[in-house]
Amino acid sequence: MRETHIALIREGKVPVDSRVTLTPDQAVEVQKQYPHLKVYCQRSERRCFTDAQYEEAGIPLVDDVSHCDIMLGVKEVPIPELLSNKTYLFFSHTIKKQPYNRELLQQILEKNIRLIDYEKLTNGKGNRIVAFGRFAGIVGAYNGLYTFGQKMKLFNIRRAKDCYDLEDLKTEYAKIKLPPVKIAVTGAGRVAKGAMEVLNGVGIRKVSPQEYLNTSFDEAVYTQLMVTDYNIKKGGGSFRRQEFFNHPEQFEPGFLPYTKHTDLFIAGAFWDHRAPVLFQREDMLTDNFRIKVIADITCDIEGSIPSTKQPSTIEQPVYDYNPEQDTVVEEPYANNKFVSVMAIDNLPSELPRDASRSFGENLIKHVFPNLLGEDDGMIARATIADKGKLTEPYLYLQDYVAGR
Repeated sequence: MRETHIALIREGKVPVDSRVTLTPDQAVEVQKQYPHLKVYCQRSERRCFTDAQYEEAGIPLVDDVSHCDIMLGVKEVPIPELLSNKTYLFFSHTIKKQPYNRELLQQILEKNIRLIDYEKLTNGKGNRIVAFGRFAGIVGAYNGLYTFGQKMKLFNIRRAKDCYDLEDLKTEYAKIKLPPVKIAVTGAGRVAKGAMEVLNGVGIRKVSPQEYLNTSFDEAVYTQLMVTDYNIKKGGGSFRRQEFFNHPEQFEPGFLPYTKHTDLFIAGAFWDHRAPVLFQREDMLTDNFRIKVIADITCDIEGSIPSTKQPSTIEQPVYDYNPEQDTVVEEPYANNKFVSVMAIDNLPSELPRDASRSFGENLIKHVFPNLLGEDDGMIARATIADKGKLTEPYLYLQDYVAGR
């Protein structure tokens, strides 16, 4: 059998991501499982696992990866670094027709690259196989609490990025002391579960949406909101989940009641651009809009949350939003009338070691058997481009690629 060469490519997108797809130990492990496989590590100064750690594990360090067949990255590969006639796996952020990545997909087709998008790797039931969602939720909720503590001058905790790993971050929980505030979390997937993992760890009690809206508490509480809790069928009628997912445009927003009771909002639910927005800028100007901090883990720019005007960064995690002028105020906590927004778009990078280790485990267990052996359909479903063309499931991107 011909030897297959895999490259762990350096991350070139700015800001640079420190996550990896395989840790040094995992790179060794996968070669033991697949004797015909050889893993190479492209040199990088920004990984959470150093070049020296890969070298000590016996993984060759290289600058040139053109001899490799499969390129494993995390974020989008800069266009000048794309190599023709290769297989790439990374989060391409093209499937929603993101304008900023149109040229990336154009060049992938031009260079005859097979693009496999992690976001579309699913099992037979449609459930995602590999994701950083849990750690996005963990860091997002933690950052939300950090922001709330800073804004309200309640407590000081270390930034997640300054903690070595998740266990180290958990040592900060005891410092978080909250008055009787209310926290709303949207979503039911990995992100929301990660967020609730933190809230539970801090000792904040979970209550039902009904209790949340109708009861006063003498302690901090949180509620988890599903799509059924904040979307209403137009014209009345019962809420059918599948109908909502198929035709979200047939629903109207029902989130406003929660804005009157929420101090910290943690947004962890996927949002379809056809679905209702959660609230409008005008709603934020009313006297009964109570939200002081929004931790927007989804980071949908100009999406369901009007204050998410731009992403924040790990270096500058928070900005204020002035709803009167619909503008961003770069210096946070400047005015109590403003809403403080945490909208970092690469949250798992603040706990890169844990996030990378979990990601690599799922790659080895679920993806490599299909990628390196017989595909049960998983790889085909996630292949956006091949042989210079969009694959059939992604033909809807043709107008996007053409710039129409």
